[in-house]
Amino acid sequence: MEVTDVEIRPVDTEQLRAMVTITLDNCFVVRDIKIIKGPARYFLSMPSKKLSHGTYKDIAHPIKNETRRMLEDRIIPEYEKDVE
Repeated sequence: MEVTDVEIRPVDTEQLRAMVTITLDNCFVVRDIKIIKGPARYFLSMPSKKLSHGTYKDIAHPIKNETRRMLEDRIIPEYEKDVE
């Protein structure tokens, strides 16, 4: 699996820094990934929906840690380049 496109939409709040849309293998799109500023680094928050009892559930998310790292390694540098 390869991230073939990254679209960054900066957001200026204290923790939420951007909304991201990615394309995987030029054939599958994932929208509304969030870039969050944590205490030590940026991290990704996957698309989610609010359930009727007030909690949130991810709509799409990586199953393996190495997949999450691959996405972060591809998306976060794009964000940092975009905001420079």
